Amino acid sequence: MDGYFYSILVVGLVSTVMCLVAGLMKKAPNDPTILSVLAVELALLVYLVGSIVRVALGERIAGETWEFWGYMITALMIPLGAVYWAVLERTRWSNFVLAAVGVTIMVMAARMNQIWY
Repeated sequence: MDGYFYSILVVGLVSTVMCLVAGLMKKAPNDPTILSVLAVELALLVYLVGSIVRVALGERIAGETWEFWGYMITALMIPLGAVYWAVLERTRWSNFVLAAVGVTIMVMAARMNQIWY
């Protein structure tokens, strides 16, 4: 396990809790919930850059390379799609979609970590 995984775990968990609480309080998506999901995206971008640097410096991915990069590309698209949804449909249910992002990305980051090591 590395710092990238732990940072995504923390940011994803905080984002999930924020969005879930907002949804349970019957609030529409607002700046804090949308920004929390964008923070997940930022953590993924840092992971992407770090992964590219590590590979460029000669570190090898233990599992299938295509699988790791497939997870990475997919993970980068999920938060953007959820934010797009939340901006278009400003109902409390969009907060539950935003909450699902954090959990989904945490699982995907765990799998990427397994593939890397």
